[in-house]
This record gives sequence, C-alpha cells and structure tokens, in this order.
Amino acid sequence: SASFVSSLLCRIQYHFGEFGNYSLMVKTLNASTKTVSCDLIINEGPINSYLPILFAFLVYMGILTVLIVLRLFMKIDPVRNWVYKKLNPRETDRLINSELGSPNTTDSINCDPVPRSWSTASRQRLHSLDTFRGLSLVIMVFVNYGGGKYWFFKHESWNGKVSFPSVLFSRFVFIMGTSIALSLSSMLRWGGSKWKVLRKILWRSFLLILLGIIVVNPNYCLGPLSWDNLRIPGVLQRLGFTYLVVAALELLFTRTESGTWEAPYPALQDILPYWPQWIFILILEVVWLCLTFLLPVPDCPRGYLGPGGIGDFGNYPNCTGGAAGYIDRLLLGEKHIYQHPSSSVTYQTTMPYDPEGILGTINSIVMAFLGLQAGKITLFYKDQHKQIMRRFVIWSIVMGIISAILTKCSKEEGFVPINKNLWSISYVTTTGCFAFILLLLIYYLVDVKKLWSGAPFFYPGMNSILVYVGHEVFENYFPFKWKMQDSQSHAEHLTQNLTATTLWVIISYILYRRRIFWKI
Repeated sequence: SASFVSSLLCRIQYHFGEFGNYSLMVKTLNASTKTVSCDLIINEGPINSYLPILFAFLVYMGILTVLIVLRLFMKIDPVRNWVYKKLNPRETDRLINSELGSPNTTDSINCDPVPRSWSTASRQRLHSLDTFRGLSLVIMVFVNYGGGKYWFFKHESWNGKVSFPSVLFSRFVFIMGTSIALSLSSMLRWGGSKWKVLRKILWRSFLLILLGIIVVNPNYCLGPLSWDNLRIPGVLQRLGFTYLVVAALELLFTRTESGTWEAPYPALQDILPYWPQWIFILILEVVWLCLTFLLPVPDCPRGYLGPGGIGDFGNYPNCTGGAAGYIDRLLLGEKHIYQHPSSSVTYQTTMPYDPEGILGTINSIVMAFLGLQAGKITLFYKDQHKQIMRRFVIWSIVMGIISAILTKCSKEEGFVPINKNLWSISYVTTTGCFAFILLLLIYYLVDVKKLWSGAPFFYPGMNSILVYVGHEVFENYFPFKWKMQDSQSHAEHLTQNLTATTLWVIISYILYRRRIFWKI
C-alpha cells in the first residue's frame, strides 16, 4: 500500500478561478493494474474578479471624455460668452485662461499684482515634477487604502520582482531629491543666504519627522500613544531625515556664483563639478554594504538578508531582516518599531521589523540623490530638451545595468536581491531606472510638447504633504471608508478605495483653485 500511495495517481492542469468551489473525484477503474481516473468537478463557478477594474476604467474614461468635450465647448465663442454672463466675469476669466490649473501671474488672493520673483518662478516651474509627484502620491494613496484587495496591489513579502506598490515610495523619494535641486537653486539665486536656507531645511525636516511620529503613527490602533509603544521610524520620518541629509549636502557644495564649470569630459559635465557629493554618497553606500554583510548578528549567519520565520527552512526564525532588523531592535527597541511586517503572514515571522528602519534610510538617501541628479540635469541644460531627455535615458540605462549585475537578473540568486523591506541597493537602482524613464515621459508630454497639462495628478502634487497626512488621518472616516455588505468583494473594495482616492484629488483641486497650499 505504501508504494501505491507514493506513486503518481493522476496529473491535472487547471486554472482555478477566484471564489470557485471545486471537487476532485478519484475513482479506481482497475484494482489489479491500479488504474484510476481523476475528474475535476466544478461545484460553484468562479467569478471574473477583473470585471470591476474594467468597469472602473470605463467610468473614468467616460468622465475624462466629458471633461474634454466641455473644454472644447468652452473654446466656442457663444458658449464662452454665455458662461461669462452666468458666472462672475472676473472669476470665469481666471478659470478659462488657467490651462487646467496653471497659476495665473496676475491673480492673487488680495487681487494685487504678484511680486516679480514669484511670477518668474511660476513661469519657470516644471509642471512635470508636480505631475510626477502627484501621480506617485495618488497611486500610493490608492494602494494604502487597500488597492481593491487585488494581489498585484500588495507589497512583496520579501525578495522579489519590483511589484507595482513597491516602486511608489521610492519614486516619491526620487522626486523629492529633484525638487531639492530646483528649490535650493531658486532660493540662492534670489539672494537667500546659505545660513537662512539651512534654517529652513532644519525646520522642514523637524516638522516632517514630528508629523510622522505624532500624527501619522500606526500605533494609534493600540490606543492613545505612549512611549511604551511609540513607533519611531516611519514614512514621513524617513522623508524628513533623507531631506535633511540630501538638502544639506547640496547646500554645502552648491555653487552660488554664476557661470558654468568646464568639465574635462563632456559626458560627465553634470557630475564632475559635484565630485565631493558623490564621494560622500559612495562612502554612505560602503557603510551600508559593510553593516549589511559584515556586522555580526547574534544567532544569525553573517550577511543574512532573509525574512526569518519559516523562510530558509526555518533555520533562522529570529533573524528577520538580518543586520537591518538587528540594528533597529538594538538602538530603538522592539516595541518602538513596526510590529506587523509584510513577511509575518507568508513566513510566519514573530520578530518585529520596520521597513523604514535606520539602515534602509542610507539607501533612501542614495535614491533621493539620484533624484537630485535629475534636478541638476534640468538646471545644467536648462531649456535644452533633447539634452535633458538624453541624459535621463543614459541614467536609466546605467541604473538598469547596475541592477542586472547586482541581481544577476534573478529573484534570489543575485549578489543583492531586490528587496523593498530592506531598501537594498539593487532595489534603489532598479526603481531609479524606472523613475528616470517615467520622469522622461512626463517631462516630454507636459513640459516639452505640452500635450498634457498634468491634470488631475498635478493638483495633489502641489499639496503632497496635506494629501498624504490627510489620507492617513481620515482613513477610517466616512466618506473615505464605510461598512461594506460583502467584505470579500473586489467590486466593493475597489469602489471604496477609488472613491476615497478620487476625493483627495478633488480636495487638492479645490485647494489649488483657492490657492491654499500646505508647505512645510
């Protein structure tokens, strides 16, 4: 009987659908020859879980079509004149001439002319950056709200391909670096002293970290915050510290005098003038590599990058995150880091691990520095669109090559696997590759060819801190969330998550029209 059990009875290949109910009927046809038949019976047919996505796409395409048609109608003189009569003429003029929300330099809250410095900066502002930031933020909000409970909108449990949600935070860090280059250049160009700019950097970093610890803290679900269970790392905390390091680094080595620096190698003319910054970043990366692969971790193999738990055949159950997890638990304490990492379900880990921990912040600084480089490219080449786009392509290729070498183009077998939880260097180079490509596309469409105004993503991009903090604070309040009839339904989850995300886009649009911007 043992040989009968261990032998192959039958082989069936079938694609099982979601919420389907199946039975496998195994019948013995001939006992002497041990011949059996295997039949798959469908007790209840599966549902097409992708129909809600199709329906949502059609709804948004319908709304977009209506808006385009209305905009075309507004170009017809009789229609526009009728609107003039029905609405306040002054306000209507502002709405029609606003290029789907571009600031009008003659308009302000008190109706006074805008200062020359503001209007000049407004004309020079790259809408592609706000669009890039807003697009990343809107998708981040949607994923944080649940992403319709689809598997492809969930973070990878540990190592793996670059999933859709895993690139969102890194893109946000990337564009923050780009904005640092442009904003610091503008402030110094208009006569701001380095000490004054440094005070602004310190204050903004402090506020971001404070907001992350006090306002946006997941431990509120455990009751009122107390030091006993206060989570210290977090998204805004990492953004704040990353901003502090990269902005201070740029301020320290930026050139305030006019004129360009003649590089001996034209291909490196946007890199060589900033060689001290590159040396600092390379030193940081060496520190990350040494700590990750050389730091002794108690009861764990040196250089361990696994999830712990039942991963690696359960040989290292308390080694979640290797050196990264150990440093956080040692310096911050187990109760002050994230208690429910994404690895806890798949790998049944029991150790707390924080994806926004101390060691990973080093590579978030590297990611922001890549964004800083993108900003320097736009400043260095100014209105030379072909040169800017060529440099974006080159940087994307370089990042892709580095990623291929680090990962050996595999999920687990590379020198440094892609891992969002660890913020591994391969994760940074891979998402950096995609970030340069995306910025290139948006820059081409929005700022070069002006085929797209950036709407509607431009608006949340102009109020990114408010939207991010707001969506976290009001996550469980109506109308962003309500009790569902069927908690297993993709349609209900998708409707709720898309409604909440759309509301934040509408809110950001209203705030933009009223010129209300929450700047830190």
